[in-house]
Amino acid sequence: MCGIVGYVGSKSVVSVIINGLRKLEYRGYDSAGIAVVRNNQVFIRRASGKLANLVRSLNSTPLTGDYGIGHTRWATHGRPSEENAHPHRDCTGKIIVVHNGIIENYLELKTRLQKENHRFVTETDTEIIAHLVESLMPGRSFEGASAEAIKQLRGSFAICLISADCPNTIIAARNGPPLVLGLGKQEFFVASDVPALLEHTRDMYFMKDGEMAVLSPEGVIVRDSDGQVVPCDVQEVQWSPEMAEKGGFRHYMLKEVHEQPRSIRETIAGRISLDSGDILLDEAMIPEAFLSKIERIHIVACGTSWHAALIGKFLIEDFTRIPVEIDYGSEFRYRNPLVSDRSLVIAISQSGETADTLAAVREAKSKHARILSICNVVGSMLSRESDGNLYTRSGPEIGVASTKAFTSQLAVLVLLALYLGRARNTLSGEQIHSLLPELIRLPQCIQQLLDRSSSYEEIAGAICRCNNALYLGRGIHYPIALEGALKLKEISYIHAEGYPAGEMKHGPNALIDQTFPVVTLAARDKQNPKSVLRYEKMISNIEEVRARQGIIIAVASEGDKRIPELAQYVIRVPEIADPLLPILMIIPLQLLAYYIAVLRGCDVDQPRNLAKSVTVE
Repeated sequence: MCGIVGYVGSKSVVSVIINGLRKLEYRGYDSAGIAVVRNNQVFIRRASGKLANLVRSLNSTPLTGDYGIGHTRWATHGRPSEENAHPHRDCTGKIIVVHNGIIENYLELKTRLQKENHRFVTETDTEIIAHLVESLMPGRSFEGASAEAIKQLRGSFAICLISADCPNTIIAARNGPPLVLGLGKQEFFVASDVPALLEHTRDMYFMKDGEMAVLSPEGVIVRDSDGQVVPCDVQEVQWSPEMAEKGGFRHYMLKEVHEQPRSIRETIAGRISLDSGDILLDEAMIPEAFLSKIERIHIVACGTSWHAALIGKFLIEDFTRIPVEIDYGSEFRYRNPLVSDRSLVIAISQSGETADTLAAVREAKSKHARILSICNVVGSMLSRESDGNLYTRSGPEIGVASTKAFTSQLAVLVLLALYLGRARNTLSGEQIHSLLPELIRLPQCIQQLLDRSSSYEEIAGAICRCNNALYLGRGIHYPIALEGALKLKEISYIHAEGYPAGEMKHGPNALIDQTFPVVTLAARDKQNPKSVLRYEKMISNIEEVRARQGIIIAVASEGDKRIPELAQYVIRVPEIADPLLPILMIIPLQLLAYYIAVLRGCDVDQPRNLAKSVTVE
């Protein structure tokens, strides 16, 4: 999740790029850099830390140029440092690249290029792009070499390239992360997001996956993956600056809900191999010798992250047969936990600054446990105090009610459970190979759910004036009941409870009447016996609610014919492997809570009495 800006035109190149990067700083904040070309010479300036550090350097020693590219980085390959900051260059120093995403086959390409005597000076996957273009230049134009290089890349990426030998030209390519082209009067722009461009033009082209664009003073040419020129269908963007920051969505929360296909895609990118079935989590820093001696796993978290931890317990115990305990960060250190040097403690926090979770980590460290964090913020306190880190790559989450961070945490927990299961030989290669394609299609399934938003809005209209609600789930779905209820109470101020459906007869049945909405989680994986059993039991619970005239909102799988006969409202989710169903089921519950809150006139992004990150105990 990095910010890219490029410019060809008559304005001050450095000013245009830096001002654009300011609008995109939320996309990357561990380093920044700029490259400009003047008189066929490349000038690069980079700085670690926030963009302000680069600005101070430029104020001290100014740069000028005829065209250029800039970048704010959020590290995925290589530690945050000035050396690893973008832009990167080839051996000649003339071909320059900035990049957002992950090149999955970078080690393969790097090995090949090293054999051709290319010299690498950084730890990043980005640098190989410049060297690859350089290696393909003989007999080709800069555009031709870039197009051939892009064909050889595997992964999710947005790329901008310039060359000192190809004046006033920027090459941009997209496969996954967004790139937007801005078309002005004899000036042209490229950026990761619209806000960087609004100051200069409202005429924009949103690049599609597989496309490559060439920007020059003569205009913009866009080609598809076959090299055919495609129409540059310009859209006039009418957003206000505030709307631009929200991507045109009414609220940050809604924007972040809709970003989940991308955040899941980026979270799993580069971490799996469909060919070998390997789970690539080197950054977890779990030594092989320690993997074999783990006796117990503790997961500590707060709020929404605690619900992710509960699902992690189901996954890890199922895949590894290691006992897992879940603790609230705020309670862990008050019970003298049984932690030792054979314990792995997993701390989950979106911000990495949650005070209670940090206190729990320090308690565990004092007992010599190994610490692994699942976090969204590179360089946060939690990441610095952990032995290993698994970053969720969700990008900034501004809405107080966590959405995309939660689903990305679940995706990481799936990967971690698979990784541990493989390392301890409790999962077969066949089991892993069967789940990985399902993980790959998860973003597409989420998008299908987002495309049905209007149906959730209709349900919201029917129940928005209710004062209470109940969410029911069984097994691995029970934490989703908790999370769905939390979303509703956080932003709509409706009292809601998540409950294990099997406990209905032990109290909650007394609450149900014709004014009481009950959300039941009844999706299933027909290939999984445990999932089918869970489903059958949920049918019985739905019958209980129906007998008491409750308002039933059922989350069911595509093609289910029994649920519609029992529930007044049915939310369909695509069929997918059982371990991934929780990720799909929470999406409509997030949107249901959102639409109810809007209809009740609540402040969705900043609900009363709550803060985004709880940095005090």
